[in-house]
Amino acid sequence: MPQELTAEDAAARIDRSDTLGIPLGPGQPPGFLRALGERTDWTDLRVYGALLAVSTELFGRSGVHYQSGFYGPLERALRDSGADIEFTPADFRRFGPLLERQCPRVMTTVAAAPDADGWCSLALHAGGTTEELRRAGADPNRLLIVEASDGYPRTFGHGDHRHALHVDEIDILIRSSESPLELPEPEPSDADRAIAEHAVAFIRPGSTLQTGIGSIPSQIATLLADGDGGGYGLHSEMFTDGCMRLHRAGKVTNDAKGIFDGVSVTTFAFGSAELYAWLDGNADVAFLPVEIVNAPEVIAANHTMVSINGALAIDLHGQVVADTVAGNQFSGIGGAEDFVAGVGLELSDRSLICLPSTYEKDGELVSRIVPWFGPGAVVTTPRHHVDVIVTEYGVAELEGKTVRQRGHALAEIAHPRFRDELAEAADRAAAGRSPVR
Repeated sequence: MPQELTAEDAAARIDRSDTLGIPLGPGQPPGFLRALGERTDWTDLRVYGALLAVSTELFGRSGVHYQSGFYGPLERALRDSGADIEFTPADFRRFGPLLERQCPRVMTTVAAAPDADGWCSLALHAGGTTEELRRAGADPNRLLIVEASDGYPRTFGHGDHRHALHVDEIDILIRSSESPLELPEPEPSDADRAIAEHAVAFIRPGSTLQTGIGSIPSQIATLLADGDGGGYGLHSEMFTDGCMRLHRAGKVTNDAKGIFDGVSVTTFAFGSAELYAWLDGNADVAFLPVEIVNAPEVIAANHTMVSINGALAIDLHGQVVADTVAGNQFSGIGGAEDFVAGVGLELSDRSLICLPSTYEKDGELVSRIVPWFGPGAVVTTPRHHVDVIVTEYGVAELEGKTVRQRGHALAEIAHPRFRDELAEAADRAAAGRSPVR
């Protein structure tokens, strides 16, 4: 049986010089991380994680080094404030092997309160930490700390993959009433609505869907929930309010996916309190480790798979920048690459990358579709993986096209102000030449 401690007493069990592994976002234990932030005696605490979802003083403390695989607003704020934080480039599927290599002495997670049989559901996150949590719990030289909260939903795995830890596996148990961070849906812009209208034309009844985060995927889910189609399957690394909306509208059946039939598959959930309440005790959604959910061969096994992801910029070759702005880390690679690659293994599947055609900088309109990227740009998705680009002006299907043809297709869905420049660059790219002047 675990030792039951307060968050403060559990925090005191971490050495001043130590290593700590935390899950991504909604798997992070809020009370425990805040208690760690109250300490000021750190000499070399190294934390491995991604997408902070807990506001804590820990990562601003002297002697604390944070290595993140995905930046969110809290990571960006830490970086800008001069905290000791670094980015580890890795797609979501590699988080597990990386964590095994790092082998932190202490592993921690949040979970639902133990049930009558002693099982603590891992609630909103399976991700890439499940196996490392178990390894830490089984190793007498390591420490597994679980914050078990009655404010988190009880969710389920599937088949051999039990989405839970037993109390006998846990070294230290923190009883808690913390609630998960809510992620409100942003209000869609006119451009977002237009992009969604173009995107849903690729989604046939019976398709299996993967959607990301943001107002565009949310608007796509709304259109599908209100539309005539149905019989959809869900296989998405992230489960959102939009996914819940499709379920509630009776549009999700999961009966013809060809793999994991009968359940919507995900590896973590992030959204509203309403979503978390809906997930509680809901066996229609299966939380599986990311190495399964995001495996390209598993993705490709789904019937008529359509993946929907976002981007920040694209060049005429079809290269996509999705996680940096002017070379500065904005988010992370996540699982978009896995789904783009997996969808590309089947001719009937489609990968949609959606983005508004422009943004404003210092009062000037800037095109997100560019002839070429400047120095310091970091490509997220290589050109040979890209299938369909969607803006508010339409759709560019790139697969099988030459660079010149790609450039003209992208020029047609760019903002009118930039189309001539893009078309001229596309013509320069004929016969495999560079579009650069």
